[in-house]
This record gives sequence, C-alpha cells and structure tokens, in this order.
Amino acid sequence: MITCNEKEVEVSEGMSGLDLIEKLNLRAPEEACALFVNGEPKDFSAPLKSGDIIEIHSFADKEGKEVFWHTSAHVLAQAILRLYPDAKPTIGPPIDQGFYYDFANLSLSEADFEAIEKEVQAIIKENYKPQRKQFATKKEAEKSFTANPFKLELIKEFEEGSPITGYQQGEYFDLCRGPHLTNIGKIKAFKCMKTSAAYWRGDQERESLTRVYAISFPDRKMLKEYLDLLEEAKKRDHRVLGQKLGLFRFFDVAPGMPLIEPHGMIIWNKMLDFWRELHRKAGYTEIKSPIMMDRSLWEQSGHWANYRQNMYLSEIDERTYAIKPMNCPACMLFFASNKHSYRDLPMRVGEVGNVHRHEMSGSLSGLLRVRCFHQDDAHIFMKPEDIESEILGVLNLVTELYAPYGLQFNLELSTRPEKNTIGSDEDWEMTTKALKAALDHWGKEYRINEGDGAFYGPKIDIHVRDTIGRSWQCGTIQLDMSLPERFNLEYTSSDGTPKRPIMIHRALYGSLERFLAIIIEHFAGRFPLWLSPRQIRIVTVADRHLPFAEVIKEACENHGLLCDIDSTNESVSKKIRLAQIEQVNYMITLGDEECEKKTVSLRTRLGAKHQDLSLDHFFSAVTKEAQTRSLQSPFDEAP
Repeated sequence: MITCNEKEVEVSEGMSGLDLIEKLNLRAPEEACALFVNGEPKDFSAPLKSGDIIEIHSFADKEGKEVFWHTSAHVLAQAILRLYPDAKPTIGPPIDQGFYYDFANLSLSEADFEAIEKEVQAIIKENYKPQRKQFATKKEAEKSFTANPFKLELIKEFEEGSPITGYQQGEYFDLCRGPHLTNIGKIKAFKCMKTSAAYWRGDQERESLTRVYAISFPDRKMLKEYLDLLEEAKKRDHRVLGQKLGLFRFFDVAPGMPLIEPHGMIIWNKMLDFWRELHRKAGYTEIKSPIMMDRSLWEQSGHWANYRQNMYLSEIDERTYAIKPMNCPACMLFFASNKHSYRDLPMRVGEVGNVHRHEMSGSLSGLLRVRCFHQDDAHIFMKPEDIESEILGVLNLVTELYAPYGLQFNLELSTRPEKNTIGSDEDWEMTTKALKAALDHWGKEYRINEGDGAFYGPKIDIHVRDTIGRSWQCGTIQLDMSLPERFNLEYTSSDGTPKRPIMIHRALYGSLERFLAIIIEHFAGRFPLWLSPRQIRIVTVADRHLPFAEVIKEACENHGLLCDIDSTNESVSKKIRLAQIEQVNYMITLGDEECEKKTVSLRTRLGAKHQDLSLDHFFSAVTKEAQTRSLQSPFDEAP
C-alpha cells in the first residue's frame, strides 16, 4: 500500500511510477507530468515500494510545468543541433513562462524560428521516451562530452561520489539530472518566442552565447490562450502606458533610475498615503535612514562580503561609503540605540527607503527591474511567543493593502535550504513551525516551497494575480535570525536577563516602482477614482460657461477631488475623446442649459451618460467612491 496524492493505493511488488499512472488511468497529455517519491523528484520509471508517499503532478502544477518545460528544452536543443550541427548546447532550464536554451557557436534570428519549430514537430512525432543514464565516474561522464567544454566545466564541479546523470532521446544526449516526461509525445504545442544574447554563467567576462526562449503546452488551445494573453499584455505594457499617460520616464544619463512625472507622483503619493494609514492603525512607527553609510556597517551586516558587486561605492574623507542596497542595517542601528524591555515588544518599525542596486544593463525592464527604487520595509522585533500573532497581523495587513487594488494573492512558505544556512537546527525548527502554524491559523491555501528559504531564516513569499491572470512576486515576510545576531540586539526579559529578539523582515508593496508598474498593467491605465491622477474634467461648450466651470472646479477641490477644465477651442466631441484617451474618470459637459439649471451632464470613462445631474448628488456619490477606495463607479452601475 502506498499513499498517492493523499489517497491510499494498493501496489504490487516491482510496480513503477509508469505502472501506477496506468493503474490510475492518467493518460492524458496534461496529466502525470512529474513524480515525487517521498519528497524527491523521480522519473516515472522509478520503482515503488509499500509505504512510499507519492505525489503525481499535472501540467496545472508548478512541478508539472517545470518537468514539462525542461523536457521541451531538450527537444529544442535536439532540433537546433539537427539544423546547426556545430552549435554547442550549454544549459536549458525551465523558467516562469516556458524555458530557454543557451548555445555557443550559434547565430540565428527570429526568421529561423519557423524551421526550428518544424524540426521540433518532427521530433515530437518520433515520440522518444527520455532514457536516464548514470555515469560510474567523472571520467566516464567527461568522455561523453569531450567536444563540449561547457558540459566538461559543469562535470568538474560535481563533488566526488555525487551522482552524474544524462538523458538520451534518439540521437540527442545531454548532461542532466532530470527528471523528464514519460514521452515527448505529450508535447502538443510548441513555439519559439524570442532570441537574445547571453553570457556563460551570467558572467560578462565569459563566452558570449545565443539564448533561444520558447514555450510548450500539452494542448494547442493552451498555446492559443497564452498567445492571446501576450497580445493583451502588450496593450497593457506599463512602459507604453507610462509614456502615454505622462506617469514616468527614463533618461540615458540615469539608466535604470526612473523619473516619476507629476501625474505619476499623484498615484505614488496615494499609494504611500494608504500604506501609512494602514501602518499607523497597525501600530507601526516610521523612520528615515541615511542613504549612504560607512563600509564598516556593511561589513557588520554581511552585505560587504556577499553583495558588494551590486553596491554603489564612494570615497569621502578617505573613508569608503556605500549607497544602501537595503534598509535593514540602519533599522538595526535604530533598535540598538536604545535599551528595550520585554514590555516594549513587539516593536514594529517601518521605512519607505530609497535603495540602489547595480543591476546588469541587460536585465533592466521599465519599472519592473530598476537600479534605484523604494522599498516599503518594516522590521518587527519580538519575543518567540509573539511570532504567530505578528505573522497573522502582517497577513491581515497584506489583505487590507491589496484589496483596493483588486489584487488577489497566493502564499508560499519557503523552508530551510540544504546548504550554507546560519542558526541552530532548533531555531530553524521553531521558526518554521511558527510560520506554518500562523498560515494554518490564517486558514487560507498556501504551498510549501521546500529548501527555498533565505540563508538566515524561513520566509513567506506573496504572489499577486492581476486582472488577466498573471502572477507577480511582490511582498515577502521573512524571519531573520542573522541581523539581530550580527548587531548584538538585546532586550531585557521578565526575569531581568538579556535576550536576543526574533525579527520579522517584511515588505508588502515590495518595490514601489515595481508595484506601480504592476497596477498600471493591472488597470490598463484605467485607475479607480481613489488612485486616479485625472479624476474629473470639465468640458465647456463656450467661453461663457467658464464661470460655472470654475465654481464646480473649486467645489471639487473642496471635496478633495482632482479637477481640470478644458476650455480650448476644440469641439466638445474632440475634448471628450482626449479625456477618454487620458483615462479621465468623469467628464462633465457644461452648456447653456446646465449653467442655467446649475446641473451637470456627466459621462463616465466607460461611456455611461447622465443628464440633468444635481451637484449635490454628484459630489455625494464621487466623494464616497473616493473615500471608500471603491473599484466600481456608482454611475456605471445598472439602474
């Protein structure tokens, strides 16, 4: 008897994963993509024994996609080698959306994709079953890859005695730890997406490579839906909308460092006002730390040894300073600058700090990947018994923060990495159990990401989903056992002895710049009223209607609403069209009748029209909409 996906299944002696999926009738291409036996990824040819705990993952699961896309990467490499025999394959991992494979000695463009895809289809029809081979020694592995210096370099890095494996499909053999799909006939749809330059091991000093990105699916309909999603995403591209709506821009003199324009600053300040409002209610205090600090601080924090290559340095008065890449060390100084009792804890300290990180120029991408950004950090110093309640407090704060943006979110609990961690086994067990208990208490679904925690503690990653279903990793909640130790932080316990506080490090927006990019794309530039930089525009028919327009504009400002007047000589229809292009929430048209009756004609951004509307009714509705941070306009609702 085994446990498979939490159900008891009877197995016979010598049964394999393949036998099991046959027994369970999991034959569809999207089913049975990945097999885990007692928590370890395995090929479906792996033998099973009584008492095993089995997980079978479909393409719908992250684990299933990873195996599906990694197998597809091998198919891509096989096709390219058939067309370009002199190319040298290096690595081909799955990524969030599909996979890539890097090649040396290869030059191609998107014009070559059609031929590659045709060869891929031919290989898929051959329906190879990837076969695993384990080498007895390093030397045996090296003999299989004598013509490929990149594979030889990888082989040399294996520790003596550790297993080295490769996979064969047809004439193609690759160094790979696996696992793979049972057969490549499961791949029903395949498309090359783009090509770019890359460097071996990501090092600019190493060999230049050609990277080919692609994606595959177990169903052609899935590929069509994915391509449709990409088309919709293009329409929502924050880089295009940011320019069009005058929200931000970049200059060559400051690559990766955005200038937020006036309309963008309106959104920015509304985001921050909301953040501060929630944090005040939740008992946080706020600090602002120096942007540049002495090297000694970064040595103490560990950043100098582990992160110096990404830091901007400066020499002043014969001392070396670094512009901060993180806010955390300064908050440690703040805590250490005063004595604390157990009665002071938990102590919640927030900072929206401007940090700088030297990212590679090729990785910069609008506001999503920049060199200068603002993190909404907070550090919570607490006693061990506070962990669960404080984590629950942060999760409730997450829910409150994302709700007015209409963003749903998923959580991942990342546990202790296998190597290079600090802290005792007891500390890791205690903190991981505390995080899990808080998540269980919270009562909503989450997944466990084994071994992906920080080196200093377990963490919860927050993935938000936008209106077209894309997932973005934004916030994080981390238990940090490193910095309190490095900075010798203490509080006096109830029995008078000094104790080390446990610390939560958390960011909810993550990066304000990145979050701004996400909500631009999430709303496609059509921001809800509370967030909008262009809330109301008054369109006058003639100059004689300007005095009443000014009265309404002043009333808007008195109600805390943004309003401008379009009194240009253009036609009313052109003025309305411009307002729609600029995503103005409400357009008020004033003519003779409106001025005489002291009413307004209202048009919403979605096209709903209201005539002869009293100002009292209008202001009552829109002020409520703004103050409650509603995502829905009352004037767009059905009567």
